[in-house]
Amino acid sequence: MTDDLIVPETPLTERVEAILLIIDEPIGLVALAAAVAAPVPAVRQTIETLVADYDGLGQGPRRGFELREVGGGWRLYVREDHDDLVAAFIGGQAPARLSQAALETLAVIAYKQPVTRSQVASIRAVNVDSVVRTLVARGLITELFADSETGAINYGTTDALLQHLGINSLDELPPISPLLDDGADGFDEGVVR
Repeated sequence: MTDDLIVPETPLTERVEAILLIIDEPIGLVALAAAVAAPVPAVRQTIETLVADYDGLGQGPRRGFELREVGGGWRLYVREDHDDLVAAFIGGQAPARLSQAALETLAVIAYKQPVTRSQVASIRAVNVDSVVRTLVARGLITELFADSETGAINYGTTDALLQHLGINSLDELPPISPLLDDGADGFDEGVVR
């Protein structure tokens, strides 16, 4: 008589947590709602409740993990204050770091996109071909389109970069102008050389 047995539906919070636990990339609200077979507003409310709960704003303690919106989706992350503990636990194996050249090239692409390899090379004053290939291979930048006149490929950043930086959009990058030299150093006032 198992056909007559009515099993109560699993609570939405548990279904959402189950999906969040197994994903390796942030999941958007619509995709999450589809995965748990629930309306988007209900899933949004559940996410808000979980964020507050994990942050210790409910009746329970603050957790060692948090639920963050990154790259247009939601994902569980270890809290930043536990990074050293987690790194020590996994043997201090840090992910492969980018070289200074790769970081500089990535910054130029992030701030100037869409941008061609030759434009990046002229800004950096060095050949960037191998660095661009490395960044594409790591999934941090992608080919956006080829220029109709020159055929030059234009590059831009990917959602993977947003995830690594822990931001939702490039609008959250710090303004670059305060970091740049205004060019006034080394010039004597009133002296033309």
